[in-house]
Amino acid sequence: MDDCPQQTPLFTFGVIADIQYADIDDGYNFTRTRRRYYRSSLKLLRNAWENWSESAVKPEFILQLGDIIDGFNKSQDASDRALHTVLREFSSRPTKLHHVWGNHEFYNFSRSALLRSQLNSSLHHGSLHPDSLHPCNLHPYSLHPGSSSSRGLGAQAPGSDIYAYSFSPCPGFTFVVLDAYDVSLLGRQESSEQYSQAMDLIKLYNTNEDLNCPPVIEGLQRFTMFNGGFSKEQLDWLDSVLSSADEKQERVTIVSHLPVHPRSTDPYCLAWNYEQLLAVVQSHGSVVCFMAGHDHEGGYHQDTDTGVHHVTFEGVIETPPDSNAFATVSVYKDRMELKGRGRIADRVLLFPCLRS
Repeated sequence: MDDCPQQTPLFTFGVIADIQYADIDDGYNFTRTRRRYYRSSLKLLRNAWENWSESAVKPEFILQLGDIIDGFNKSQDASDRALHTVLREFSSRPTKLHHVWGNHEFYNFSRSALLRSQLNSSLHHGSLHPDSLHPCNLHPYSLHPGSSSSRGLGAQAPGSDIYAYSFSPCPGFTFVVLDAYDVSLLGRQESSEQYSQAMDLIKLYNTNEDLNCPPVIEGLQRFTMFNGGFSKEQLDWLDSVLSSADEKQERVTIVSHLPVHPRSTDPYCLAWNYEQLLAVVQSHGSVVCFMAGHDHEGGYHQDTDTGVHHVTFEGVIETPPDSNAFATVSVYKDRMELKGRGRIADRVLLFPCLRS
């Protein structure tokens, strides 16, 4: 028996992914291999909130990893109503929320609408560039000019509509929320240059008439319409954020709807240019964890080169009503302890040594 006193965490936070609520009967995924519980997802969200609110140590914030409502709401003209229903559950407790955007957000809303919505957490909790505070120049992420990196897909002007930001819940720790659909066909006007660039890119690898149908060539299955990627601008910004964290010897957790390590997810669920995102991460010693959703089966891999933990969280939408799918993460000086509920496994995520 261990008689050592239990350590008090520096802070804790909650994680939940792929709620995909809709007021419709149960269905199946697109390959009809897994059941989806559209109405019951709200009950599982309530279960999570009850657990977090009853915890002895209350979470400092909640990470909602994207796909908060299902795309079926759009065809039912129920997008606003469904979002209101889920956000009402979230607002029942006074806890900070950090929303990530997934493909189902874009099935329901345009990018411009999302930037004006309650799902834009950067307006309340993020680290913004000082110039962005002027109401005529509001953009939801902090751009650090001057990087000469050539990483990324496409190009966009500074101050554009990329939904990426950072925040620090505790000295020595930074969280970075990324926009995995910065380069995508979703949420963009078909007449826009961004849409044209994304179409040109996806058609280099996917020749199917239905772009939601993955290419058959191994290693290219990720090039579907339900995935996306990171622009050069966003990756340059991330590079600068991580450089600053390196100098301060901070621990950084990156959050995205799409996973970026091929061993942490099904190949159909990876970001289009995951290799470029990984290259940024691997060039810095401050990153300790990458958290994602999208793959409802979940996954985990620790990068042997960097020690970074890649955690893909199981989705609420494909979790039976008598189970659960959420986690509470306790953060200590040298590790994170992930306490999963239901389908999500417990994990101890030891921090890798800081690299210069």
